[in-house]
Amino acid sequence: MALNPVIAAITQRIIERSRPTREAYLAQMEAASLAQPGRAKLSCANWAHAFAASPAADKVRALDPNAPNLGIVSAYNDMLSAHQPLEEYPALIKEAAREAGATAQFAGGVPAMCDGVTQGRPGMELSLFSRDVIAMATAVALTHDAFDAAMYLGVCDKIVPGLVIGALAFSHLPAVFVPAGPMTSGLPNSEKARIRALYAEGKVGRDELLAAESASYHGPGTCTFYGTANTNQMLMELMGLHLPGSAFVHPNTPLRSALVKEAARRVAAVTHKGNEWIPVGRVIDEKAVVNGVVGLMATGGSTNLALHIVAMARAAGIILTLEDLDDISKAVPLLAKVYPNGSADVNHFQAAGGMAFVVRELLKAGMAHEDVLTIAGPGLSNYHQEPYLHGDELKWREGPETSLDEAILRPVENPFSKEGGLKLLAGNLGRGVIKISAVKPEHHVITAPAAVFQEQEDFIAAFKRGELDRDVVVVVRFQGPSANGMPELHNLSPSISVLLDRGHKVALVTDGRMSGASGKTPAAIHVTPEAAKGGPLAYVQDGDVITMNADTGELFIHVDEAELLARTPAPVPASKPGFGRELFGWMRHGVGAADAGASVLFA
Repeated sequence: MALNPVIAAITQRIIERSRPTREAYLAQMEAASLAQPGRAKLSCANWAHAFAASPAADKVRALDPNAPNLGIVSAYNDMLSAHQPLEEYPALIKEAAREAGATAQFAGGVPAMCDGVTQGRPGMELSLFSRDVIAMATAVALTHDAFDAAMYLGVCDKIVPGLVIGALAFSHLPAVFVPAGPMTSGLPNSEKARIRALYAEGKVGRDELLAAESASYHGPGTCTFYGTANTNQMLMELMGLHLPGSAFVHPNTPLRSALVKEAARRVAAVTHKGNEWIPVGRVIDEKAVVNGVVGLMATGGSTNLALHIVAMARAAGIILTLEDLDDISKAVPLLAKVYPNGSADVNHFQAAGGMAFVVRELLKAGMAHEDVLTIAGPGLSNYHQEPYLHGDELKWREGPETSLDEAILRPVENPFSKEGGLKLLAGNLGRGVIKISAVKPEHHVITAPAAVFQEQEDFIAAFKRGELDRDVVVVVRFQGPSANGMPELHNLSPSISVLLDRGHKVALVTDGRMSGASGKTPAAIHVTPEAAKGGPLAYVQDGDVITMNADTGELFIHVDEAELLARTPAPVPASKPGFGRELFGWMRHGVGAADAGASVLFA
């Protein structure tokens, strides 16, 4: 199928816009690749240090100049359910590397925090910045320059984007990302949401809420809703950094273990020492980035990726804008309905056809670039295959050609919507994004008086006092990256959902983030310029009438501009001490804007 002309035009403008920075990036990659493998540059003492603690057989193998050495960078910890299975991976990888005539070493760990634990807590103010910390920690792990390729073990929200940014700093090294997979299905997400809403109204207690949450999050693997963690896994497939079909295979299964070992064998085969060099700097190009955005829109993925994919692209010298995301969303149909966009979870999505079906449909419709380089070799068509075990042997076969459940997954001829999951909002309040794939059409447009809050706790208190039982646009400001690190405001969702269920017209406008699990609430998020930088949100007062129109992409306040700017802006709240927040002051001061990825690395 010929490439869709809109996708072709957007790709071309990204290529033209990025030409200077991309050429500089590729020149750096070529220079690094010509400098010979790490061991050729290291002195005997350096190399002896690198393998001093290795088993004797690995020390002997390390003396072979043709034996690749794989670096392992892992986000393992046993608090994150999605990362707990990674504990076993290094042993599997080392075993597979030896079988392939290579060595593998644990190069370093990166921090990995769980937004599910820190929601509504002070630690959430470190969450977004942890992405850039992870990127820098990845660079520290690989900076020994003793590796011919690298394997990246991580799954969740900021971890995968941070690992990608770090990997792209070592553009000449082949890279493969190795996930853990989703946990088995627990309490249905719709039932969990119902109990959260009852708790917000005070109709059930903490014991009932904890029982529901524990039945939802109950074992190893990613949370089963289609939030940021699972959107990351979709993205790694569409951008060619996973082995095909590896995103949604359960942890602690024979198939998952086989995929881990095969990832090691595959990346060992595509180093500079062989005939099939596949450096990560070539895998992540303009077409791969566009494929990732197309997948984001077609599956109704997490709003957090509107930040992360911009930052990841910039790490490869590619300049991606919110207008690019918006135009792709207008061209790409919505093919998936997975909670919070529907009632199904990612296990149901996988059973209905999963990524193999999505990739096939996107290629069939000309919505994605087939002519890309992936860790599996040339061509995105590698990714409409799915893995299986034939006895103990790992093999691939073609995935389903038709959806096995059109309530969850549909073909391009019969999508859930003709447009994708995210849209750009712009007007005299700034620029932001809205996730519309889970928002009912009757909630796409709202005009109502504003209720303005500086803290999410103040909103929750006002809700409990009954002050918001009306049509209202809730403005929560000073939540941007410069103000307090741009925490997720998912704790607002149950209360706003209650107001919607009571029949009110309600929306949220904020310079902060919502969770990747944000659902039916119409929310203009990531609003830029943020209030702390003098953006219009700093001038909004209670009672100002605001319109959010997700159909036309408008966000504006019904106050004359001169009158608005004549007001005294609300003062920027002082930074709060404790919970490590003092250590991140330099990041708050130096971070870039949300529409540029909210990064300190590319500010």
